Amino acid sequence: MSGVVGNLQIGSRVVVRWRLDPPDPATGATLTDAVGTLLEVGADALVVDTSQGAVRIPVARVTAAKQVPPKPSRRGAAHLAISTEDLQRVMTPAWGAVERSTLGDWALRASAGFTQRGSSVVPVGDPGLPLSEAVDHVEEWYAARGLPAKFALAGPEGFHPGDDVLGALLSSRGYTVGSRTLNLTAQRETVVAADPGGPSLTLSDELTQEWLDAYRRTRATVPGITETVLRDGPRVVFGSIAPGGGLSQQLGLRAADAAGPTPVALARLAIGSGWGGLGAVWTDPAYRRRGLAAHLTAGLAALLRHHDTTLMHLQVEHDNAAAISLYRRMGFDTHSSYVYLTQPQPAGG
Repeated sequence: MSGVVGNLQIGSRVVVRWRLDPPDPATGATLTDAVGTLLEVGADALVVDTSQGAVRIPVARVTAAKQVPPKPSRRGAAHLAISTEDLQRVMTPAWGAVERSTLGDWALRASAGFTQRGSSVVPVGDPGLPLSEAVDHVEEWYAARGLPAKFALAGPEGFHPGDDVLGALLSSRGYTVGSRTLNLTAQRETVVAADPGGPSLTLSDELTQEWLDAYRRTRATVPGITETVLRDGPRVVFGSIAPGGGLSQQLGLRAADAAGPTPVALARLAIGSGWGGLGAVWTDPAYRRRGLAAHLTAGLAALLRHHDTTLMHLQVEHDNAAAISLYRRMGFDTHSSYVYLTQPQPAGG
C-alpha cells in the first residue's frame, strides 16, 4: 500500500489530495481535496465520507494525505473546542492494546489486564444493539479473555456516572466506580514555550531495552504484553533523559544508543488524528524537582512541529496534585474526565 495512505486510520478525519483524470472541465484544475471521515482503505482505493457524500479515490492518484483533528463542537481555543466524545475517539488509539475489536462504534481493548486503558471498552457512539444487549456482548467478550468487563465512561469534570444512561445500567448490575481521570489538553506552542531547559534528550521511534528497564520501575509489567502495548499506536515516540544528559539533543528520530545508561526520566508520545498524546511520564525519585519532566514534555511537543500537529492531550488521575500542577504550568487545561466502571467478580471468583 502507498506510504502516503498507509498510516491513515479508519474512522479518523482526513484530508486527501488527489489527481483528477481528466482535469475538471470547468476550471481546468488537476488536483482536488477530499475532507471527511475515512471509511475504507484498500490496496487500490480509499473511501472518504465528505459533506457531499462518499468519495472513492484511487490510491495511485493520491499525492498527499494526513489525519486532522475532528471538527470543533464549540467556540474557544482549539484544544478545548473538541467534543468530549471526539476527544475520546482521538485518545483511544493513542494508548496501545494487544487486541482491539469493535461493537458498532464502541472500541474494545484487551491486554491481559495490563493497564486499565489497555483492557477496557470506550463506549462512544452507537453500539448497534440495545444497550442491555451491548453490555451483555461486552461482558462475554472480556470473559472469553479471562477479564472483567471494564467501561471507560466519559463526561464533564466531576460528572456522576449514575446520571448517564449507560452508567446507570452498569450501576444496576453492580459495577464499581473508580480511577476518576482528567483529560488535559493544550496547544503545542504553549507547551514548547514552557520549557525550563535542561539536559539533552533522546527521542526515539524504537522501544529500547534501557527505556523498558526504566519503565519497569514505574509499575508492574507483563513480559511480552507490556512491550506490545507500548509499541502499539499510530506513531509512537519514546522520550528519555539519561544521567548527566550524555546523549546529544535531538529533534529528529533515531534509535538510542543501545549501550546507553538507564534513563532517569521517561515519556511516551503517540501521534495521530492531528493530536499528540502524552503518556508514561516518569522521573526517578532521586532526580525529581529538577524540571526533567517539564523539559521532556516540551521537547516532545517541539517534535510535533515536524508532524504538522498542533494539539496535545494527556490523562492524569484527578487526585495526582503534583502532576496536575506540573501540567498546568506547562499550559494544559482540563477538558473533560472519565471513570472506569468494572464488572463485579462472581461470588467465590
